[in-house]
Amino acid sequence: MLLIYRVPREPSTPRIAIWRRLRALGVAQLADGTVALPEDARTREHLEWVADQVLDAGGTALLLRAQAFTVKDERAVAHAMAVARAEEYQEVIASAAQARDVGDDAERRRVVARLRKQLRVIQRRDYFPPPDRDGAVAALADLARDTTAEQPRTSTEQTSRSQS
Repeated sequence: MLLIYRVPREPSTPRIAIWRRLRALGVAQLADGTVALPEDARTREHLEWVADQVLDAGGTALLLRAQAFTVKDERAVAHAMAVARAEEYQEVIASAAQARDVGDDAERRRVVARLRKQLRVIQRRDYFPPPDRDGAVAALADLARDTTAEQPRTSTEQTSRSQS
């Protein structure tokens, strides 16, 4: 699916909101005012909403069903989208590695929760998963497991273990 749009420069608030929405969807930016997403019911609906936002802001929007003429072009768009997600997955991997140095268990649990949310957001817009996806999932799982394993036992757990 292609969305070709133009938003007036002023006021800038709607233009920024539209740009943020498109970024959150994980679009491939083909040119100024031209973005693409793989077609399915969900992405079509989201792009229709964005097109409505553009129109409400006084702009123009054209939503098209598109197909690349060559497999090479199609792969280039998919590769660009995968590279963008790979960078985001690398950020999760780096954050998980940094969190291992956090001495405070409560803070580390907060980091795990934040990274889980961040990973879900990335995965929702990951249409062509790069290998980095598995690395990010594994890094977060390892951090969560290590964080859980380091939690002190409650007095009830210690009592029940000593009675066994």
